[in-house]
Amino acid sequence: MTGFVRYQSAVPNRHWRHPGVFALANGLRHDGMLEDADRDWLARANARAEEHYADPTTVAPDCYDPVLHPGARSWFRDGAASCLQLCEPYLALLDRYGVAWVELRTRTPGHVVHEDPVQVVATPFTHPADWPFRTRP
Repeated sequence: MTGFVRYQSAVPNRHWRHPGVFALANGLRHDGMLEDADRDWLARANARAEEHYADPTTVAPDCYDPVLHPGARSWFRDGAASCLQLCEPYLALLDRYGVAWVELRTRTPGHVVHEDPVQVVATPFTHPADWPFRTRP
C-alpha cells in the first residue's frame, strides 16, 4: 500500500484551516512579505510547477468545493519523488520567513475525491460516519 505526504501550516489560519505549502508561499507573496529575489524565485518556481504538474482544479474543478467536499486537501503520493523534491525549496522559503509548517504522513488521507499519478485530493474522515468502534453506553 502506498502512503501520502502533506506539508501544511503548523498553525491554523483564521478559518481554522491549515493551508498547504504552496498556499503558504503564495500567501507570503500576496501579503508583500517576500524580498525581491524570493518573489522572483517564487514566480519562476510556480511556473515550473504548473508546467509539470496539473493543478487538481483544472481537471476536477469542484474538488475543493467546501459544500461538496468540506475540508478537502491535497496529498502527494510518497512515491512521487519529483513532487516531494519540488517542495524542498518552498519549505526552505517558509523557514527563511519564520512560517511554521509540519509534514504529515498517512496511508489513509480520507475520502478521495480526485487522484492522479502524483497526488490525491481527499476529504478528512469524520465522526461518527468513519469511526471504527462501537459506541458504549
